[in-house]
Amino acid sequence: MHSMARRETDIFISGGGIAGLVAALSFASSGFQVVLADPTPPALDMTDSTSDLRSTAFLQPARALLENAGLWDGLACHATPLETLRVIDLDGDPPVQKTERAFYASELNQPAFGWNLPNWLTRKHLIEAATKASGLELRLGTAFEKILTREGEALVKLDDGTRLSARLAIAADGRNSPLRQAVGIPVETARYGQKALAFAVSHPVAHGNVSTELYLEGGAFVLVPLPDHDGQPASAVVWMQNGPEAARLSKLDNIAFGAAASVRSACVLGELTPISPRRVWPVVTQCADSLIGERVALIAEAAHVMPPIGAQGLNTSLADVQSLVELAQISPGMLGNAEFLTAYEKSRHTDIRARAKVIDAYNRICKSNAPPVQALRRTGLQLVHDILPLRQAIMRAGMGQ
Repeated sequence: MHSMARRETDIFISGGGIAGLVAALSFASSGFQVVLADPTPPALDMTDSTSDLRSTAFLQPARALLENAGLWDGLACHATPLETLRVIDLDGDPPVQKTERAFYASELNQPAFGWNLPNWLTRKHLIEAATKASGLELRLGTAFEKILTREGEALVKLDDGTRLSARLAIAADGRNSPLRQAVGIPVETARYGQKALAFAVSHPVAHGNVSTELYLEGGAFVLVPLPDHDGQPASAVVWMQNGPEAARLSKLDNIAFGAAASVRSACVLGELTPISPRRVWPVVTQCADSLIGERVALIAEAAHVMPPIGAQGLNTSLADVQSLVELAQISPGMLGNAEFLTAYEKSRHTDIRARAKVIDAYNRICKSNAPPVQALRRTGLQLVHDILPLRQAIMRAGMGQ
């Protein structure tokens, strides 16, 4: 296996996060030979040091992609439907509610805006499916090392000495993508001086399948429904704050941290009790200058990173996967050639740039402490909600339609 002989495969994927695994499983179920390498072993539960404590609301197109690859049934039992989105604008210290509006999926004749799943649990389930999938070789604990591309193939070397020849190499290896760097594709990054804290809480008030976004200077505080924890209602939280304040919060003990989170949430679900470790990561908008190189395609955070607002990040990543898989199904003989890659870039470039721009602007408005901007935020929320066609258009766009 680890001799210097070169092995042939259709597709090499660097990165075994959710997007990389969904891509690998989708390609394998379409009849392609796939090798996926990722240096991190899988997290087996929420407390593992490598576990991703964010959660993702899978919107309708993402759910359809998972259904087509035969993956949704295994995840559905862990998913919490998000039937309502509640947006609350806060003001003052301690924060109090100024404006509240609710958006209902039922108004668009949809059962839910999306289905929420903890990222670590989704990844664990996908890894289990990948170990059983035919045509898919999973190399967890093995990292991508180098790549040499030519017109007909990508020659890849892994850090255990394995050498591969692939028709297509996919970078799904995160915002600091080693594969993207190896082929020399630059990125543009916008920084906000913000960090996001991700953790899970229990609370006395039932969430009722309502996702709640609370806006205040420093950024959004979002409570997304999870299944009950030890008989108590539970939610995943993403709390955006300016860097120094996020650093201070991350060092608090559990009781003080729970108290601070309760105050920041204006106790809309009662007192919040942390039930998981905390993870902190920088909030940025980042777009690769190109989504393609010779025999290489970038997807997910290797291609684009957005602030965690409106469930756009991973859903945009899965739209990348959908586009690549569809192109490969339509013309398998062209996999990875220049025409194939140009078609991929063309299908995704505009959507990615548009979403990044909207989320960037939205985040700047949400985190501002300038009174005129705060007033604009409140007025905007009222307008978007209270004008029916606008409300429905925004809800449809938010659902990925």
